[in-house]
Amino acid sequence: MREYSVDNLRCLVVLLLFPYHTFMIYNSFGESFYIKGTNITFTSNFIVAVWPWIMPLLFVVAGMSSAYALRKRTPLEYLKERVMKLFIPLISGILLIMPLMTYFAERFHNGYTGGYIEQYVLFFTKPTDLSGYHGGFTPGHFWFILYLFVISLVALPVMKTYQKSKRKIPIGLINLPLLLAFFVIPLACQIILNISGKSVGKYFAFFLLGYFILSDERILEKLDRYRFLLTGMFILGMAINLVLFNTELNINAILYEAIIELYAWVGILALLGMSKHYLNIITAAYFSKSSFSVYIFHQPWIIIIAFYVFQFTQNTVLQMALILAGSIPLTFLSYELCKRIGILRFIFGLKK
Repeated sequence: MREYSVDNLRCLVVLLLFPYHTFMIYNSFGESFYIKGTNITFTSNFIVAVWPWIMPLLFVVAGMSSAYALRKRTPLEYLKERVMKLFIPLISGILLIMPLMTYFAERFHNGYTGGYIEQYVLFFTKPTDLSGYHGGFTPGHFWFILYLFVISLVALPVMKTYQKSKRKIPIGLINLPLLLAFFVIPLACQIILNISGKSVGKYFAFFLLGYFILSDERILEKLDRYRFLLTGMFILGMAINLVLFNTELNINAILYEAIIELYAWVGILALLGMSKHYLNIITAAYFSKSSFSVYIFHQPWIIIIAFYVFQFTQNTVLQMALILAGSIPLTFLSYELCKRIGILRFIFGLKK
């Protein structure tokens, strides 16, 4: 049976990226952005509360989806799908979308007055820290697609070997304390290929936890059963995370990382449990089909609109309202346009 709760949760998480990346414009924790506004405590707290689990959750869901996909697809079919769905949109995004975003970053931060073609060359030649926040080359938000593609390829032989093996993980013996203890796996793996704070090892671990553990119906039923306990722990973890962010407590770095990873893992389990109970319903296929496009197009529209909104008003509340009000419909309009034009549908990995 199709696990509609997973599809619906993925859609909600992707939609959450609209306020998340809009609020990044106003962060107060010292990170720049393509367009940077006033430092605001509320928006920063929102980001701090969300960032530990939002991308790990997407990798977990990807691992779960791979488990469902490989039940009905051959490895070759799965590989072909990964190329069409991930690799081609990755290359297209880096070549077509990211230079546009850094063009506005160049104009905003550096007072760039040249043409777009000159900036396109600059995108590939300017020394950069790979963030692209002040121009220069960056994979931008396509880092997720890059990581997911690489992880899918590396994990494929592992997943197929496990499918054929007679020795299976004793899922029935996994109780809640043991399930909670699995947070140490991504914690231990985060030192592996940690690139600009984004660890391939950590996200690979989340992907495999999604595939091997969380895709099992017995685990999802357990999360459903303990959903309120997990949600309570999630809220407590969020409060602790925000206290650590807003105070100057001298806490050991390793302990801090452990607290954050435990908070992220509990959050993932809580959200899966809640979605299993409340979101396991058939909803409009439109949002499921469009979620990948929303991920691709939401951030460029946020940046473009923010650039012009900042010239229109200095009122931060109005700025945020206009950015959200403009970026959401334009993102879905981009999806509608791309799915109707063959070449755009192909390069951005969309289904007709």
